[in-house]
Amino acid sequence: MDRSAPRTWSPAELDAVVGGRLAGPGPLYRRLAAALRGAVRTGDLAPGDRLPAERPLAAALGVSRATVVAAYDELRGAGAVDSRRGSGTRVARLPGGALRPVDGRVRGGTSAALVQRLVDGPDGMISLSVAAEGAAPEVREALAALLADGLDPLLAETGYHPSGLPELRAAVAARYTAGGLPTRPGQILVTTGATQALALVAQLYVRRGSAVVVETPSWPGCLDALLAAGARPRRVPLDEDGIQPRGFSAALPAAALAHVTPTFHNPTGILMSVGRRERIAELAARAGVPLLEDLAYDTRLWDGPEPGPVAGYAPPGAEVLSVGSLAKSVWGGLRIGWLRGPGPVVERLARLKARADLGSPLLDQALAVRLLPRVDALRAERAAVLRTRLAGLEAALARELPGWTWQRPAGGAALWIRLPAPAGAAVFSQVALRHGVELVPGAATDPSGDHDAYVRLPFTLPEPRLVELVARLSRAWAAYGGTPSAG
Repeated sequence: MDRSAPRTWSPAELDAVVGGRLAGPGPLYRRLAAALRGAVRTGDLAPGDRLPAERPLAAALGVSRATVVAAYDELRGAGAVDSRRGSGTRVARLPGGALRPVDGRVRGGTSAALVQRLVDGPDGMISLSVAAEGAAPEVREALAALLADGLDPLLAETGYHPSGLPELRAAVAARYTAGGLPTRPGQILVTTGATQALALVAQLYVRRGSAVVVETPSWPGCLDALLAAGARPRRVPLDEDGIQPRGFSAALPAAALAHVTPTFHNPTGILMSVGRRERIAELAARAGVPLLEDLAYDTRLWDGPEPGPVAGYAPPGAEVLSVGSLAKSVWGGLRIGWLRGPGPVVERLARLKARADLGSPLLDQALAVRLLPRVDALRAERAAVLRTRLAGLEAALARELPGWTWQRPAGGAALWIRLPAPAGAAVFSQVALRHGVELVPGAATDPSGDHDAYVRLPFTLPEPRLVELVARLSRAWAAYGGTPSAG
């Protein structure tokens, strides 16, 4: 975010900046004071910025008003803030330098706290912001084979392939073709993960103020990538078959782009039906709106037919772009994704990518070539493990937190939990942080307020860790004022 004038912070906005840093030892008011001082040092809070009043900030953070009063008092004593009648509490000075003009935050975005946790690194917290686990054993095997017989040809190259290693583009295209969607290598752009693919598409299609159709709820990282490009989201709710056609059609006029997650929607786990894929593709084509489908969340949990990409159901001439990745099925550390689309669009996106990084890492791409033929087997193996973990998590939740409810997902790796009324997930998430659990509250996926009672609960952790997770959540729920913990 780039700004020069002082701003007035709402409790929710300040919560996103400092709320994730309240865990740890020591009195809570001192942790809050330290978090606010840290926000000043990093330039998140600037001289003259007005902080929220004590009572509403306490409610947003899930702490007592006395905690906020004591934290403000400590900051006043250190000369970090000023308080004047009628003017509130304002940041007084910025120790150690001038305000950074750009801080990586997205105005109106909801992923700041999740990103900050990744930046801060592991600290004993059970973080549920990422539904991922370690590498599949096949990664080691493929790497050993690459080092044994495939390294010399790569080292003889310059290493620059803005569109992607030709062998990988061909392998990805062949995978789409085998799945019933004829694809040429020239229709594939290799990206540094699915996130870069989404950012490139937003950069190509979105201008400041452009309307973009999105599902509600949607994963915060996807929303923020669109918001960073200046998008104005038009949110459409979901039903059991995916994004609702009537709302989708009503949101399309004058839209620059539409974004959907048809395969195991993140965070709900819904699998868009074949009929719904056909209808959405038809509506987008009729309106002349490019459609971006995110297929990166790709693990199916239960046996049964899996529909092909929406692009395979689109009428001739429709502009559909499909994003895929190896992160969920193979390893998040292998930063390889791709985008399939019309050849001329892919060429334009390749030029944009070249300006960013001149091409994704060549060794990673060569490794991906060897792993891609194993993806279906890897997904099946991972699904078997996840089913066992899901069963254990559901049993523990039913036993320890019986008021929590959810629908078993068709795929993906997380439960979309509804907390009992009148609980607020955003405040409970702050309490959970202080009990060693980082949750993703519904407000981070849907700022409209329609999902404020929901939290996302991945089941990618090993079974003993899932047991510990539920125990911590039970204690946090008791502290929040929900069902008493038996622990």
